[in-house]
Amino acid sequence: MRVIAIFKRVIRQMLRDKRTLALMFIAPLFILSLMYFLFNTNSASVAQIGVSNVDASLVKAVKNKHVKLHYYAKTTTAKTAVREDNLAAFIQQKSGKLTVTYQNSQPSDSALVRQALQGGLTKLRVQALVAATNAQKQALTAQAKALKTVMAQQKQVMAAQGQRGATNATTSPTAKLKAPKTYTVTSHYLYGSSDSTFFDTFLPILLGFFVFFFVFLISGISLLNERTTGTLTRLLATPIRRGEIISGYLLGYGLFALVQTLITVTFALTVFKIHMLGSVWLILLINFLLALVALSMGIFVSTFANSEFQMMQFIPILIVPQVFFSGLIPVDQMATWLQWIAHIFPLYYGGNALMDVATRGVTLSGVAGELGILLGFTVLFTILNVVGMKRYRRV
Repeated sequence: MRVIAIFKRVIRQMLRDKRTLALMFIAPLFILSLMYFLFNTNSASVAQIGVSNVDASLVKAVKNKHVKLHYYAKTTTAKTAVREDNLAAFIQQKSGKLTVTYQNSQPSDSALVRQALQGGLTKLRVQALVAATNAQKQALTAQAKALKTVMAQQKQVMAAQGQRGATNATTSPTAKLKAPKTYTVTSHYLYGSSDSTFFDTFLPILLGFFVFFFVFLISGISLLNERTTGTLTRLLATPIRRGEIISGYLLGYGLFALVQTLITVTFALTVFKIHMLGSVWLILLINFLLALVALSMGIFVSTFANSEFQMMQFIPILIVPQVFFSGLIPVDQMATWLQWIAHIFPLYYGGNALMDVATRGVTLSGVAGELGILLGFTVLFTILNVVGMKRYRRV
């Protein structure tokens, strides 16, 4: 009976907690639906390829639905074109030598380029083999006809002259076959190498995500703990202003966020050997701004939770979707309405900035817009925190 009583108590508690019920039954459906739309629209990936002075036959053979070709002048520099026009690869030709420069910031795009190029070269070899076979067949047919004609003429001569003389039989010369053109391919990589994995490429984004996630979680739960234990209530009973409380929290937790950012970035650079084209200090700045956004956002969200468990309930709604829009899945290949949704998440701007600096060597001026938006998120949530703190002041 006591087991039944506990069972009934758990059922009553769950039925009273509508947020927990929504988390269990609705949040998984939301995440699955989001993943369906993301991966469904991302199935038809298209890699952008620049070509310069490449044989028309090879260009035609490389074309397929997964690549889009852009034509450049012979004097175009591969690295400049790849960085400025955000190309997946740039192909140049000098005689029979192909030089392919991969951006390699998206391994999936690099794989599409390699498949298209390999498929094009294979198609040309097959076409050359078919042409050679047809030419050989035509030559053999011509020889057979010539031999038949000679044999008929020889019979006529032998019939007229008997066995005395032999005629000089001639056959048509064998047709000269044109050797198929061969290409040698040399590959260069702006980021990483041919052995780069998805982890190597997306490590800068993962770096920003983990900084964001743990700062959000720790700051939110810490402030929630102070509120549930009564510390915040006693603090608000003093003449201190709400803005001063929020500023103090931001400075205090911000110091630990800075230390965490330094440790995480240093660890990733030294242990995982991230290939960094841009400034390391700029990477640190971006991660620190992400930490500030997570800090202010975590403090704001904690005002809507009454326990640590309820604080955890916000993760599937506020944190998990940001992973999909952070750059791990190319946002520009999503449906238009998903691209608009991506713009409301801080990690979208942080991920773009980290990838630009790490893989494309973009300077501070190139990511100033993303940094300004991250700073704007911090200011917005700070203002909301000051306003939200009013509900806890009872004097």
